[in-house]
Amino acid sequence: MGNPSLRVEPSIFISKKELLNMRSFVLTLALLVMGTSLVQAQDDAPNVWQTLAKITYTKQYDELLGFKVDVPVFSDDVKAMDGQEITIKGYIVPVEGYRSHTEFIFSAFPYSMCFFCGMAGPESVMEVYATEPIQYKAEPIIIKGTLELNDADINQLMYILRDVELIQG
Repeated sequence: MGNPSLRVEPSIFISKKELLNMRSFVLTLALLVMGTSLVQAQDDAPNVWQTLAKITYTKQYDELLGFKVDVPVFSDDVKAMDGQEITIKGYIVPVEGYRSHTEFIFSAFPYSMCFFCGMAGPESVMEVYATEPIQYKAEPIIIKGTLELNDADINQLMYILRDVELIQG
């Protein structure tokens, strides 16, 4: 028989290219796991914009305009938010000359994708009336205020947030 203390292990040779591919795969996997964790953490908080998207529209004749316009029909979930204080994350839509204002448009999406650029619906923006001026930044901010629903005045957005305070940003 052979010597029991002498064992022959198979050799595994990995080329440099295979090693780099393996490192790249492990790094990608790690980033994917970390990204999923971050998305999960964000998803744990209630997404107010998803609730605000629960609307339909009906056509109603507008006497002043002389034609039919789309009027929002708010779901029960949205109606339950009327008059309530909400905290919401989003983006300031910059307008010419904007530096920091108490009145501005707030969007669920960055400016390049917002309602005014044709990439989203009117339920993804709201008028904001802040108690103190809020400085513009391209990154998302978090604000808190009292939500008002508007289905009557076509000169205003369907969502209005009053007495707004900056929470983060």
